[in-house]
Amino acid sequence: MSTPTVPAAPSAAAVSRQGVAIALAVTAGHFINDAYGAMLTPLTPALQSKYGVTIAAVTLLSSVFSLTSSVLQPLLGIVGERIDRRYAAALGPLMTGVGLTLMGFVPWFGALILLVAVAGFGSGFFHPAGSAYVAQNSPADKRGLWASIFSAGGTAGMALGPVFAGVGLTHLPWFALIGAVITAVTFVVTPSGAQKAKRVGLAEYAGIFRGPLVWLWGMAVLRSLASMGYNAMLPFMLMARGFGAREVGTTLAIYAVASAFGGILGGRLSDKYGRTPVLRAAILSTIPFFAVLILSSPADWWFYPLTFAVGAAVNASIPVGVVTAQEYAPQHVAVASSIMMGFSWGIAGVLVFVVGALADVTTPQTAALASLALLIPSALIAYRLPEPRKVAFGE
Repeated sequence: MSTPTVPAAPSAAAVSRQGVAIALAVTAGHFINDAYGAMLTPLTPALQSKYGVTIAAVTLLSSVFSLTSSVLQPLLGIVGERIDRRYAAALGPLMTGVGLTLMGFVPWFGALILLVAVAGFGSGFFHPAGSAYVAQNSPADKRGLWASIFSAGGTAGMALGPVFAGVGLTHLPWFALIGAVITAVTFVVTPSGAQKAKRVGLAEYAGIFRGPLVWLWGMAVLRSLASMGYNAMLPFMLMARGFGAREVGTTLAIYAVASAFGGILGGRLSDKYGRTPVLRAAILSTIPFFAVLILSSPADWWFYPLTFAVGAAVNASIPVGVVTAQEYAPQHVAVASSIMMGFSWGIAGVLVFVVGALADVTTPQTAALASLALLIPSALIAYRLPEPRKVAFGE
């Protein structure tokens, strides 16, 4: 009687290759998902003209997308932990793409709001699932680097989204094909992400958002609001100094590219020197240079190099913050990721109108400097955060 053959365990090299393939697939998903999301704002004038609505009404689309894609992301992360994560990671970008590329093809404005909401849900499902796949397949000593590459994929997508939007509403659906291809690849590459552990109740999920994770979230909200406030005020500041759309676009593009570069550098440094030292240094060291940048203009030779340096420094803490949250809550990496990505950015996005209101009663420069001041309490919070332990992640 022959002895049954036991399948050989996959080699370390095979496991490593599979992890890299998974990370690349969800990073590509992050790229195209955020590229779709970045198309909405540039297309609002065309949507206003097509549907004959007010500026306030068409601006509501951005608020709806922010609500469903960001503010509700922790709830979507919880849902993602209760189903096979593979579907959220693969189908999320497809939902976002179909929703936002078909904006010019619905018959009435109310249907457009629903379409944008569905697109936002796709983005909200994808981010915690994609981040969890990267976290669970990255080597423990390179979690920061892998998370930063995943983050850079989204930043690159946001930079390309306005280029997609330039083709106009009529030709936009062609770009949905890119998302369809990436969806298919992701579904093939990623393993089942169904949670194998026991189902947990809402009380345990609520318990995730406590202790150092709450302070980490507060730090991220303040940092994000400072960055968003500067970006919102930049066009008004430069135009008041006699510059136009070209200089504004160039500055924002440099800032976005620098954000991706800084995130990768910050992630790698956090692997070597610790999460909290990088969080503290990235935020605190930025403040004086950010102040000089706000008071400068493209007429100064240092303006564009300083824009790159500040963009890289202030955003170096983004992927580091996500990994820190995952290590604070290692059994719920998807929910922890969603708290640091969607929920913090979403709340900051809701609050950025305060910066605009301040600019109305003072000046855009004053409002930008006030936004910058938020980095001070953000840095102070970073100094009270404990260093997380590098433990194994749960499913």
